[in-house]
Amino acid sequence: MLDSCIFCKIANGAIPSKTIYEDEDFRVILDLGPATKGHALILPKEHSANLYELPDETASKVMVLAKKMATKMTEKLSCDGFNIVQNNGEVAGQTVMHYHLHLIPRYQDDGQKILWKPTEVSQEELEQVKNSII
Repeated sequence: MLDSCIFCKIANGAIPSKTIYEDEDFRVILDLGPATKGHALILPKEHSANLYELPDETASKVMVLAKKMATKMTEKLSCDGFNIVQNNGEVAGQTVMHYHLHLIPRYQDDGQKILWKPTEVSQEELEQVKNSII
């Protein structure tokens, strides 16, 4: 736990939250500034600033938990769809530098836009990017 991290404090129970699930590794809380009804955050109890620092074992567990929570939330909240969002770095929208996963129930006509504008790319550009990654 990082003493200066608010999400560490919330995840470990030092700051009260609207907890909807907890186990030895994670706390799932309702977001205080929700995008939609039921918007929640999965917070690991161990501090990692972002996905790059997250241990592989925790990364595996967080996706299993995300599936479990999304399934339960879809059933209980009767939502029409679901976004699972994770941001890394300020430029990507991360505002708290403690890895967390957003669980966002989606409802028909909820007014939220969690999309991007597709760009055009040539086959040559795709090939260059592929070759730089592999």
